Amino acid sequence: MAERSMRVSTDSSLPNGTGAASLGRTAAGRPEHLHSQDIHTASDSCEKPSSSHERIGWRRAAFATLCGGTWLAAVATMAALLAGDGLAPVESLLLLCFCLSIPMVVIGFWNSVIGAAVMLAARNHLDVVAPFHRNRVKRSSARVAIVMPVFNEDTDRVFRHLQKLLASLDSLGVGGRYEVFLLSDSTDPEIRADEQRRLRAWQCADADGAARLHYRHRTENQGYKAGNLWAFVETRGQDFDYMVVLDADSAMHGRTVDRLVRIMDANPRLGILQSLAVGMPTESAFARLFQFGMRHGMLVHTVGAAWWQGGSCPYWGHNAVIRTDAFKQFCHLEPLPGTPPLGGDILSHDQVEAALMRAGGYEVRVLPVEGGSYEEMPPTLPDFIKRDLRWCQGNMQYLKLLGKPWFTGMGRVNLTLAILMYTGAPAWLLFMILGMSQAVIGTFGPQLEMGGFMGRPGPEVAIALFVTMMGITFAPKLIGYTHALLDPSRRRAYGGALHVLGGGLAELVFSMLIAPVVMLAQSVFVAGLALGRKVKWEAQVRDGHRVSWRDAVTGMWPQTAFGLLAGGLLAAFAPAVLPWAAPVLIGLLLAVPMTVVSSSPRLGRRLARLGVCAIPEERRPGAPVPTRTRGAGDEPGTGQAGFPQRATGSRVD
Repeated sequence: MAERSMRVSTDSSLPNGTGAASLGRTAAGRPEHLHSQDIHTASDSCEKPSSSHERIGWRRAAFATLCGGTWLAAVATMAALLAGDGLAPVESLLLLCFCLSIPMVVIGFWNSVIGAAVMLAARNHLDVVAPFHRNRVKRSSARVAIVMPVFNEDTDRVFRHLQKLLASLDSLGVGGRYEVFLLSDSTDPEIRADEQRRLRAWQCADADGAARLHYRHRTENQGYKAGNLWAFVETRGQDFDYMVVLDADSAMHGRTVDRLVRIMDANPRLGILQSLAVGMPTESAFARLFQFGMRHGMLVHTVGAAWWQGGSCPYWGHNAVIRTDAFKQFCHLEPLPGTPPLGGDILSHDQVEAALMRAGGYEVRVLPVEGGSYEEMPPTLPDFIKRDLRWCQGNMQYLKLLGKPWFTGMGRVNLTLAILMYTGAPAWLLFMILGMSQAVIGTFGPQLEMGGFMGRPGPEVAIALFVTMMGITFAPKLIGYTHALLDPSRRRAYGGALHVLGGGLAELVFSMLIAPVVMLAQSVFVAGLALGRKVKWEAQVRDGHRVSWRDAVTGMWPQTAFGLLAGGLLAAFAPAVLPWAAPVLIGLLLAVPMTVVSSSPRLGRRLARLGVCAIPEERRPGAPVPTRTRGAGDEPGTGQAGFPQRATGSRVD
């Protein structure tokens, strides 16, 4: 095989030319490797806690009660606002749209509230949400494959991340148990040749390079990333206990990987264990602002989610350690029936793999701690939207999987939540259109003004609902910022209270502006899925670059046109409603200039110099993090680490 010793070739010897042979199906449509006994065992296993300190059943019941009660209260208030003596058809549709648009907002709110409560009340939040973390072997003897599937990626980035990870493992004295596999589906001949050249050079510079550094190229991108990974698992998976899965834009430190592996060794029921990946230092203005909010909101959100999900967490597709034999036995993905966009190869493979792993009786867990696990954010707003729409198509494919008999209850819950991430946007857009049309023709505004005389709630109730929903929407980040201000060590890591407040204010304003832009793009795309619209699988743009005014207009004209039309109609026929619509309209009207300005390399470098929205890794000298993400003006290879030499005799913690 091509993986052996860097005999560079294509994988024409793989079954079917590019990947694994399909698993057969029983008459019931269940994969043959998931028998009824497996399903029963999985349901019991995944619902039980790994520790007596975990009471996952009551936690899930409490979480469902909190979310359901909040959702019902909001819906009941909206229903009372819309009708006092019955709902007309348009009002019924408005209420339905409202019902569909808020579930994920409510869930995110309670995840963050619970996460913050756990972190403030517990001496160590991991003892509450990840009690397995203390159960780990002192030194692992497991064989581990570090795998990175790539498709026309920047080779500087790819090798920088892989080299730094292996060098850090060597410094711990454990690198001899790890082998690196660059799994290439690249179609660009120049990139493919550079991948092979760089791998050969690395092999020559490494004492054991021929034995532990491998390259494999497939002639066809069958199955995309999931198919690429499966081809490796089928041909080499039996040689390794675990595999560490990385994306081209993700990086991990050896100490983090070693910790996860030692935990996996001591917890044989763990199938997937992932770390909390945070954004890398960057000089992209868009990425700096976006990841600052993500950094503050993600930790409390993930802690809260882990509190009730237990061993049934979702899987994010990278920066994780996977038990290879379990993955090979249970996680093979077959194409969905039908044609794209909803049929064919599954794009968002990670959630399905997690659900199948749980169905096989293994747990999927997250270790919610920061540090040692990183990923890059999209450098511009158009790049962010492009990635988001690819996720959207992949998540909507889950509609064809929900009825399958082999998933556990929590498996179906996580797939449903993934779908709801993108159904809320079109529901919100339709709610906006219907509400504004009612205001323009004069049937909605007068109802609110005369509410107190018609048996309906008055405008003060509408204002209260509006403020409440806005608060719930931005609560995860606000809770994260509050946590940073209250925690002295966290506050110092971000440069003090003023830096947290200043960066938080800038990020919140930016988030409010881009939210309607992204949601409109999602709404149009979801509608297009019904007409056969689909994303094109191609390499992502990961380096900072300037978006021209022409490109910004080309990409953002739907948002601008909708903002102009809606704002003009409201100004002409229902000016009293304009303040209510302003948070949405301002972002839509500024979509084009915001896209251009946030992509400016000069602005990004200035923000970095001033420390605006700086993350702790930027402020801590010598922090073990990857090289700063390149800006538009950097030369390829800037900051490229030299080929690391193997270290020996280092102590393992």
